[in-house]
Amino acid sequence: MPPTAYPLAPTVDQVDDFHGMAVPDPYRWLEDSDAPATRDWIAAQNELTFAFLEQIPERAQIRSRLTALWDYPKRWAPLKRGTRYFQLRNAGLQNQAVLYVMADSADDGRVLLDPNTLSPDGTTALTAWSVSHDGSWLAYATSAAGSDWMTWRVRSVETGQDLPDIIEWSKFSGAAWRHDGSGFYYARYAAPAPGQDYTGANYFQKLYFHRLGQPQADDVLVYERPDQKEWGFDPSVSEDGRYLVLHVWQGTDERNRVFYADLAGESQVIELVSELEAAYHFVGNDGPLFYFTTDLDAPRGRLIAMDTARPELRTLIPESTDTLSQAIMANDEFVVLYLRDAAMRIERFSGDGAALGEISLPTLGAIPTTGDFLNLTAQRSDSELFYGFSSFLYPITIFRYDFQRAASEILFAPPLDFDAGNFVTRQVFVASTDGTQVPMFLTHRRDLALDGANPTLLYGYGGFNIALTPEFAVERLAWLEMGGVLAWANLRGGGEYGEAWHKAGMLANKQQVFDDFIACAEYLVDQRSPRRPSSPSWGAPTAGCW
Repeated sequence: MPPTAYPLAPTVDQVDDFHGMAVPDPYRWLEDSDAPATRDWIAAQNELTFAFLEQIPERAQIRSRLTALWDYPKRWAPLKRGTRYFQLRNAGLQNQAVLYVMADSADDGRVLLDPNTLSPDGTTALTAWSVSHDGSWLAYATSAAGSDWMTWRVRSVETGQDLPDIIEWSKFSGAAWRHDGSGFYYARYAAPAPGQDYTGANYFQKLYFHRLGQPQADDVLVYERPDQKEWGFDPSVSEDGRYLVLHVWQGTDERNRVFYADLAGESQVIELVSELEAAYHFVGNDGPLFYFTTDLDAPRGRLIAMDTARPELRTLIPESTDTLSQAIMANDEFVVLYLRDAAMRIERFSGDGAALGEISLPTLGAIPTTGDFLNLTAQRSDSELFYGFSSFLYPITIFRYDFQRAASEILFAPPLDFDAGNFVTRQVFVASTDGTQVPMFLTHRRDLALDGANPTLLYGYGGFNIALTPEFAVERLAWLEMGGVLAWANLRGGGEYGEAWHKAGMLANKQQVFDDFIACAEYLVDQRSPRRPSSPSWGAPTAGCW
């Protein structure tokens, strides 16, 4: 077979001087994606690529199978406000998830907001939403074409009609309702001067209160820090309605400050945690006694109590060998989500931190909690908890946990044309270069002979404190059905074992991430799944693997 003739990528004489060091950049011209030469080069690359892909006999069959697998209904955990329940759903192949409102968590409900109708091409997304305490009002933010800029509107839950309220120039903010439903707190940036485009410098964010029915020009400035251009303010209101709590972030730093205001008093913003010393996440309160999860002096996390009258820390749930991922309050208890060797588990604790037992999960898996796709929800006074569970083999399945019965029931299991019982997931631990045990999940057909003849996909990340938990993805199901093995490596640099694991793979320790990955690959070779490569095509599925 003759060698592939790739499109020519001309070089240019471009050299930059960085602090006295000459750095050549011969392909700088490709950075102009709209230049005719760049567009021609991209077209030639695409022509070459698709000419090759179209020769693969199994391609049409794989496309057909993936299309069938992707088209299944999806739901996320419902959120209760007042007497109503709110839930994001996707019928299968919709561009955007649709927000439903229900009288009961198991009801079919009705559509409250369908982002797919907001633009002809379906690129207007629902990027944030918040329901008032009594379930009467929905504040929702949309963004166009992937922009970070959000436009907030307000919709009546009863009628499904929007108020005339429109709030612009908001970014990186949620909406926190006052308990009387009179309005909500949000953060935004200054509007550009008339006739000027806003290029979007993320500096000098300000916190405002918007009163329903009023124009944005009348919104009340609640807090700003003109001396701190990088500070941002993410507001929440305590469940008892008394306190405004500000998660004060700075750039991309995972640490944060915490400020608050007593809404029953003068509403003066008070600095509770004024130094950028650790990460703090507000969980709830009993009057002036606030509860937080934090990694302060606890790299794997702990739950603390802090009295605002005399800010001193008291540990309620100490750091454990598992990594604390999230905590909420329900049934007047703490419900804590932990990572144990990169798989998730749920523990219950009393108000004083005493262990009450575990909420059993079906298998090795995770409770995804990214963005506004909620998957662990409850209110403190509720006797029920909702969670969405998934694994490598199971799409998100919605459960309701009844505290009185101490039992879970399935609310929604996606009807997927895939028999997970024919597959298995197990976990192994691989000794890296320094002897550290690196966890790795292996998923494959139950009847597969691990004899070294199986194409294997090894995936890892190892960065930014991101924990790679068991994750469902349709495209991997077709791979598994064809006899492929999925290897999922939890490399250092991630958040699987807390901050120490993160730091062990960052900055000067970055090489350790690659060493961990290589160790996992060598383990697979030594275990004969897959076999040691003997040709450049090793690892690719061949005809007849389906």
